[in-house]
Amino acid sequence: MFHKKISVYIISGFLGSGKTTVLLKMIEELQKKKLKPGIILNELGDTNVESHLFKKEKVFELLNGCICCTIQDDLKETMQQFLIENEKEPVDVLLIEGTGVANPLEIKEVLLSIPFIDYFELISIITLVDASHFLDYQSIFSSSREVRKLLSEQLASANVIILNKTDLVPISQLEKIKVKLTDNVGAEKPVFLAKYGEIESEKLFEKRMQTVSINKNSLHNDNEGHHHHANIQAIKIEDLPKFHSKKLENWLKQLPKEVLRGKGVVEIEGENKLFNFQFASGKTHFTGLHSKNITKPVIILIGMNINRKQIQQSYDRYFN
Repeated sequence: MFHKKISVYIISGFLGSGKTTVLLKMIEELQKKKLKPGIILNELGDTNVESHLFKKEKVFELLNGCICCTIQDDLKETMQQFLIENEKEPVDVLLIEGTGVANPLEIKEVLLSIPFIDYFELISIITLVDASHFLDYQSIFSSSREVRKLLSEQLASANVIILNKTDLVPISQLEKIKVKLTDNVGAEKPVFLAKYGEIESEKLFEKRMQTVSINKNSLHNDNEGHHHHANIQAIKIEDLPKFHSKKLENWLKQLPKEVLRGKGVVEIEGENKLFNFQFASGKTHFTGLHSKNITKPVIILIGMNINRKQIQQSYDRYFN
C-alpha cells in the first residue's frame, strides 16, 4: 500500500550549542505552514527539564542515555511506536534532537535500515556549533581527545552547519573560527552564522540529503564510536531551596571547567512561579514558567569526568 514518507530532520551539536532553540523555531515554522510535527527528544540523565516547552506537540522522550549508543534499540522501538500512532494521528515531519554527545551517523543508520527506510525520508542533518567555545574545544591544550573526536564526527555528518552564538565572540576571533571550521569541513559544506539560533527557515528546511539506497557496506560500523563519550555524564541535584538568581549564576560560573552544560527548573526568591534556567558558554538565562505544576525543582549538570563529590561539596558550601 502506498504511503507518503515522513520527512525527518536530525538536530545535532555539542552541549550548549543551541539545539533546543533551533528545534523550537522549526516547530513554530511548521505550525505556520499548517504542518504537524512529531518530536523525539533525548537526554543523558533521567529527567528532561525542557519537556514543558513541548506540551502541545507529539513528543517521545528517550532518557538515561544517548540515541547513538546505549539506547539505540529504544530509538527503534520509539520509531515503531511512532508508525503505529501515525496511522491514527499522522504527522508531516519528524524532528530528532540527540543529546549534545550524540553522533548523528548512528541515528542516520537507524533511519536507513529496514523497515524505517520505507516510512521515513531523511531530509537533512543540522549541526550547531557554539562559536564561543569552538576554538577551545579544538585545542589539544584545553579539551580532551573524546571531545575533539565527537565534534569531528558531528561536523563530518552534517549536511549544514549553524555557527551559533556569534554575538559572544569578537570579529577577529570569529574570522579565526570560520577558517578553522573550513579546515575541518571543507569549503563545500554550507555554514551559516547565527545569534540565538536565528536562521532563515528556507535554509533550515532545505532538502540536503541525497536519496540513499541500502548498502550494508556503506553503513557506519565502527564499534569504537559507540563508546566515544563514556566519560560524559549528567548529575542531578534535587531537594532545592529557593535561590537568589545572582547567587545561583555565580555558583554555576565557578564550577570546574569539566562542567560543560547546566539546566534545570528552580524557585527564585521573591517570585511566585518556577523558572527554567539554561547555563552554557559561561552565561545563565532564566525563563519564567506559567505553571508551578510543570515539574519539581531540579538542577542538571552535564560534563566530562565530573567529580560528583566535588560538585556536591561546592553546592553545600554555597547554599547551606
